[in-house]
Amino acid sequence: MCDYLLFENATGYALFEVIEAEDIGTNLEKVQDSVLDLSRFGKMVKLKAFVPFKSAEEALGNINDISEGVVNPTLSGFLEQNLPKAKSVKKCSYTLGVSDSKIGTGIQEALNMKCNAAEKVVMELMRGVRLHFATMMKDLEEADIKKSQLGLAHSYSRAKVKFNVHKSDNMIIQAIALVDQLDKDINTFAMRVREWYSWHFPELVKITTDNIMYARVAHFLGKRTSMTAAGVDTAEKLEQLEAITMDSTMATSILEATKSSMGFDISDIDMQNVSLFTEKVVSLADYRTKLHDYLSAKMSAVAPNLSTLIGEVVGARLISHAGSLTNLAKYPASTVQILGAEKALFRALKTKGNTPKYGLIFHSSFIGRAQQKNKGRISRYLANKCSIASRIDCFAEETTDVFGTKLREQVEERLKFYETGDAPRKNIDVMREAIKENGLSGDGAESEGAADGKKAKKAKKEKKRKAEEAEPEAPAAKKAKKEKKEKKQKHPKQAKK
Repeated sequence: MCDYLLFENATGYALFEVIEAEDIGTNLEKVQDSVLDLSRFGKMVKLKAFVPFKSAEEALGNINDISEGVVNPTLSGFLEQNLPKAKSVKKCSYTLGVSDSKIGTGIQEALNMKCNAAEKVVMELMRGVRLHFATMMKDLEEADIKKSQLGLAHSYSRAKVKFNVHKSDNMIIQAIALVDQLDKDINTFAMRVREWYSWHFPELVKITTDNIMYARVAHFLGKRTSMTAAGVDTAEKLEQLEAITMDSTMATSILEATKSSMGFDISDIDMQNVSLFTEKVVSLADYRTKLHDYLSAKMSAVAPNLSTLIGEVVGARLISHAGSLTNLAKYPASTVQILGAEKALFRALKTKGNTPKYGLIFHSSFIGRAQQKNKGRISRYLANKCSIASRIDCFAEETTDVFGTKLREQVEERLKFYETGDAPRKNIDVMREAIKENGLSGDGAESEGAADGKKAKKAKKEKKRKAEEAEPEAPAAKKAKKEKKEKKQKHPKQAKK
């Protein structure tokens, strides 16, 4: 149970005294029944002190500290002024009820005041204070309290989701999701264009195999007779078609096919709808290209090492699947390796089959270049390097892609090792090179490496010494000891003399 209650509000800190704390603590049902009735609840809890916040900035700062469990000068001064001081938590003669255990721990460490946030009675009393706070505070109006709460809620939310230019991984998550959605939609729409326009000009399907190129050509041609109609400069049209297809042979083949097409004629209104649809497909394809450039720029700013190592698209998919760059950095390499193949993993565990070797990193070019027998090994190695790169990107103060370049070289060397047997460089040597190229001092790393080497050498000597001590005695010494023991047993008197 508690003797006092600390209540944090958008307007300030309030301290309430609990009357007859011992009786209340033993009767939870009585407290729950009286919470809704102010006349009964007012007999249990009485306002002792209140300190208002002077500005919205001060209120935001105090609430941020409360959420993080930090006791700032405003709160500590308020409690020290209104509560008796204690030399230690054990010697504290009263208990302070708080709404959160985190701030309770902070108060105990900073002010040696005994705090309680776990008991149900404390939570019920806090609920009653929150419900009747506007009525119990006679100097404050309920409308002002609500305005303060609304303003503080907006400020607190804005501060929590504050846009960080350097670590805006949320923009990457949204961009890669849109890229994937556009890929599906463009493919579906392009197939619809092929099916629709093929009724009019079926020969174009075999000449132009690319979906987007097909849509561009269909939009340019319109009716197939547009290039050979009377009064049309066929040579000029052919040049424009060559600019679209970027292939003179393809443009000539299309022109020849328009002269002897087997498709049926189409009306102007139908052709207008087909042209509008092809225009939309082309514009979506152009936007997809711009979005990919935007994603590449964002990845270079947020996760340069990861994007250099595994590519912008695959790196963005890893960040998106993990939820954020910070979450990805916290994952071990084994989790990164199968990220995106969770269904296959749990199915394999359920059926006791083979677990998947790779997830999203399968789309990396390294996995495709490896031989079938080495795909699992290279995926494990690549996941290890991705984990290192994501941690560097997440926690490094300065952004650089030097480490990503070096890690990529290591993966290339490992691929070469699987093919030819050439031994790759050690990781510590590669990291020293990266640190040196990045302009940082490598002495620390070298001294740490030397210290680690000395420790390993010392541990090896100690292990050898213990093994020698534990080693059984030589057979000859054993035999001599046994003979001496038997002689003592046969002639005990001689042995005494």
